[in-house]
Amino acid sequence: MAYSNFTLTEVQETFQLKKVLSTGLFSEIKPVEPSAYLSTVLGKKAALATAIGTEKARSELIVADILFALREHLEERISLFSGIEFNVDAKNGLVGVCDFLVSLSPDQLELQAPIIILVGAKNLDMKQGLGQCAAEMLAAQRFNAEKGNNIRAVYGATTTGIDWQFLKLEEKHLHLDMATYTLERCDRLLGILVSMVEQKA
Repeated sequence: MAYSNFTLTEVQETFQLKKVLSTGLFSEIKPVEPSAYLSTVLGKKAALATAIGTEKARSELIVADILFALREHLEERISLFSGIEFNVDAKNGLVGVCDFLVSLSPDQLELQAPIIILVGAKNLDMKQGLGQCAAEMLAAQRFNAEKGNNIRAVYGATTTGIDWQFLKLEEKHLHLDMATYTLERCDRLLGILVSMVEQKA
């Protein structure tokens, strides 16, 4: 089994997680104004990614730019990894390739703890990505603990590039924000991502 094979129910049952549904988990987060460059680039790339219609296009043309902007906003205090193998616990299926990982370490050459955000790009149905994202978040939580770096929470997102849904894992509690955030409000997306890094959400 690998991350991509998990459903949300399987993650909950296998790892005894308690699912907590909420609306507006990040509603009080202060927006972060995107740069003029990011706004212009996303304006051009979003239509192309939608027309191509694949997860790879959405990942490369939209999600990567937003996460790169996050790294720049935080003055490269974080590291960003894309498409790397993240094998933590083969026995329990916590293995596979993650679309994007964000670490609080600035070391860009090698993935270091603590991992704080995992983002999975999906074609159309974000719900299909919730189980995979939750499994990756659980693996990150274990990875952080094994490295002696127990941060309070690990965050995740499943996204079509246009629509985003966010998750939060705190101990055994998996919080799902039932609100959908859209690329039209990129300032809110950036604000939420910054709040995750700063552990304010």
